[in-house]
Amino acid sequence: MLDHSFGFYGIAFFVIILVRYFLVAGGMYLFFYAPFRQSLLEPDLRQNSDRKLIQNDIKLSVISAAIFAIASALILSSYSLGITRLYSDPQLYGLWYLGLSYIAVLIFQDTYFYFTHRLFHHPSLFNWVHQGHHRSRHPTPWTSFAFDPLEAIVSSFFLISIIFILPLHFITVIAVLTTMTIWAVLNHLGIDRLPIAFPHHWLGKWFIGPDHHSIHHLKYDRHYGLYFTFWDNLLNTEDPHFIKKLNE
Repeated sequence: MLDHSFGFYGIAFFVIILVRYFLVAGGMYLFFYAPFRQSLLEPDLRQNSDRKLIQNDIKLSVISAAIFAIASALILSSYSLGITRLYSDPQLYGLWYLGLSYIAVLIFQDTYFYFTHRLFHHPSLFNWVHQGHHRSRHPTPWTSFAFDPLEAIVSSFFLISIIFILPLHFITVIAVLTTMTIWAVLNHLGIDRLPIAFPHHWLGKWFIGPDHHSIHHLKYDRHYGLYFTFWDNLLNTEDPHFIKKLNE
């Protein structure tokens, strides 16, 4: 029964993750990279998308979807065995805990991502774990889920682990996954695809946006964070030119 359930969960999650990827990344790409949108950008910000790079991003994303589907199936199967800290009654820890646990997971995930991401850039690991994602020096929404297989496995390990550490409601898990998806796509929009007000105001000092992450695709030794700039600031991996731009 467990094997059948695991296989069903795996296939179902693979379809869900893949459909979500094409809807979100594809929709954002069509909206922000449409010819009429390109004409509104400054000439030096216009980017011609490389079809081969996009195809590579999609290929890696399909593989990543399979890996995250397996991770999701493991999580749901573990829950059915009663060995996780997932729960379904929102009153069990109080409604206030839903918000607190959501913020806590984002902070933990950002920390996990920063240090593993920085490790992936070590010369002895980069070609094996992270090179595929960086083939796009000018990322597009298609790049948002384009992980090398080993990187996808390491990234999914956080989600598998956190459900055994923190009590998490299913709503919280879904909210975290939704945030992760939207944030990843926004961060890979490229330079100044969003209104100039974001992130070039006080929020830009705390949260990562497309301009911030675009620098990482051009300068590999800068900007390793996922959601927040905390670790980049603390460990001196923030680009000083970006900080100067924020303060102008």
